Amino acid sequence: MDDIQFPRGAEHELTRQRLAAGSLIEEMRADPPSGVRFRTDAEMEESLQAILRDHDPLQDLHVFGYGSLMWNPAMDAAHARLVHVQGWHRSFCLRSFLGRGSPQAPGAMLGLDNGGACRGLLFRIEASKVLAELKLLWRREMFPGAYDARWIQVRGAPGAHRALTFVVNRRHERYIGRHPVAEVARLIRTGHGSLGTSLAYFDATMDALSRFGIRDAGMERLRVELARTGALNSGAGFHAGRTAQWSSR
Repeated sequence: MDDIQFPRGAEHELTRQRLAAGSLIEEMRADPPSGVRFRTDAEMEESLQAILRDHDPLQDLHVFGYGSLMWNPAMDAAHARLVHVQGWHRSFCLRSFLGRGSPQAPGAMLGLDNGGACRGLLFRIEASKVLAELKLLWRREMFPGAYDARWIQVRGAPGAHRALTFVVNRRHERYIGRHPVAEVARLIRTGHGSLGTSLAYFDATMDALSRFGIRDAGMERLRVELARTGALNSGAGFHAGRTAQWSSR
């Protein structure tokens, strides 16, 4: 799986360039939603160094992607392949007031939650690029404070037994992992923010799962509920006609 087509939506994108420039963080810090606390630069650096203390700097590093990283990685990775993880599952378990949601129209976002199993993409980052790439990933995943970075075990990748990923913090006030499917689907259907809609995010993820041959029961339950309410026929979601090429290096 050396060459992968990653779909690109018609809405505003979370690009590598925007992450490198730090403009997203500056925008969020300038006008934070009421009650939302972001991680400080010091907290971000501390968590990054904690992860790197358990990594040999002479070795490549693997990152497990289960949501938007599967269709918009925005990282310089040398290779990607399908893998399986046990003890974690993909879940729309976070209420979102940023990016794909807003205080006026909260959305729902994916997290990797405890229990079950999950198939996703394993990205390999070359040793010389690890620090630079993780700094971008930290700006993307760790800044809002709802995810924790951790090492997990992976299966199906010769030579790779563990990967870095971002799991949901169940103690976070935006955690909604125990909410009914209908309520989560409503947030997906109506949420929108500076990066687009929650529905576009859902559609892009479903498209990626389909292209990689991944069946996910939790995602399918949400799809059925969204179809029941007519959301998937509204034209508001992701359109897969446009693609961006990501190639192995």
